[in-house]
Amino acid sequence: MAKFKPLNENQLVMLPISLQDQLVPDTLEHTISELVEKHLDLSVFEARYKNDETGAAAIHPKILLKVILLAYARGMISSRQIERACQENIVFIALSYGYAPDHSTIASFVSSMQSEIQTLFSNILLVCDGLGLLDGTHFSLDGVKLSANVSKEWSGTLEELSHKRDKLQEKLQRVIAEHAQADQQPEVVVARQKKRERRFQRQVARLNEFLKDREPKRGSDGKEIQSNAVDNESVKMPSSHGVVQGYNAQALVDAKHQIILAAEAFASQDHENLKPMLAGAKKNLQSIGKDKSYFEEKQLTADSNYHSLNSLTVCKDEKIEAYIPDIQFRKRDPRFADQERFKDGVHGRQRPDPKPSPFTVADFSFDATRQVYLCPQGKELTCHARNQLNRHRTYDVYHARVEDCAACPWRARCLSKADASRRYLSIQVQG
Repeated sequence: MAKFKPLNENQLVMLPISLQDQLVPDTLEHTISELVEKHLDLSVFEARYKNDETGAAAIHPKILLKVILLAYARGMISSRQIERACQENIVFIALSYGYAPDHSTIASFVSSMQSEIQTLFSNILLVCDGLGLLDGTHFSLDGVKLSANVSKEWSGTLEELSHKRDKLQEKLQRVIAEHAQADQQPEVVVARQKKRERRFQRQVARLNEFLKDREPKRGSDGKEIQSNAVDNESVKMPSSHGVVQGYNAQALVDAKHQIILAAEAFASQDHENLKPMLAGAKKNLQSIGKDKSYFEEKQLTADSNYHSLNSLTVCKDEKIEAYIPDIQFRKRDPRFADQERFKDGVHGRQRPDPKPSPFTVADFSFDATRQVYLCPQGKELTCHARNQLNRHRTYDVYHARVEDCAACPWRARCLSKADASRRYLSIQVQG
């Protein structure tokens, strides 16, 4: 019989770990640790702590700053994710000195550091300048759409939101009436009705609070734009993933080593953001001793989304050599002369024919003589059940024969589920 080493899950193992050895030189985590330890003035955080004589010792802000910077660089923005990393990831354990701050401490630190972030940013720019990482001759501006933590369904003009509130109030009254009828039902039904009632009550209260003495939100042209009852600073904007409710995050970088000189989130389109981004970058550079004419005679590149008369005027006033194409530049550039051939396919290939739209109830005809429905193939659907109640509507249900649907050439357009064996047709009863 084969012999194996014993397995004992209760065995204790002592592993000697040097936290400092986990921060390997020339890695991002080592750079962050060195930057925070030796170059940043963290005394700006001391004013928020009031435990000089009483209270428990707090986790040092340099620990929180280290783990947050590394987490954000790795795409972790959730405080709970960062907390778990500080418990399981040896690099984060090393940066946090094994203290493993919890998610509430991390979230509180991030949400309360708005007043200190500018000082820290200026300190980092000063370090980058001292290391010769800023070239100061070429700059680039670009942005990305970021979704806000809010649903688009809470957006609309004040009139639309008022109409939504009235509809929710009507639903709430119906739910309350259903709740009264459900009191005689099993407990699970009663609990579900109570949950629906509380949800509608919260939604109506949210809209009432938002609409109280609310002025319309205006766009750059002075016309009313959609407000959002949850996060009214966010706006709807197109992105590569469709329309998102969120912000337009912008970054202006020095081209030599991609050092960010200014970063901000706006609720406006790209062509409106060039001026404030230049102003923010000039302010940051002046804070580290640069002259206010730092951008004069320098190059700035941006994509066609930033092209506007206002943007070009700003660049002219600032004496910046700007390269911002307009949206029609491809039509004038001879390099794109044959771009029309790509409109019908990728690399000249024809696109596949679009899928036909699925059938609807309108595609089925009723034979009053035989009291059956006929499908687009002419097959019969006979009545299976009458007066079936579905929420607040009553339906008659018609079934097709399994053998008719199995051999139908239009089966894919007719059956909505892959495992469906035959067509079910629900016809609302007019009452």
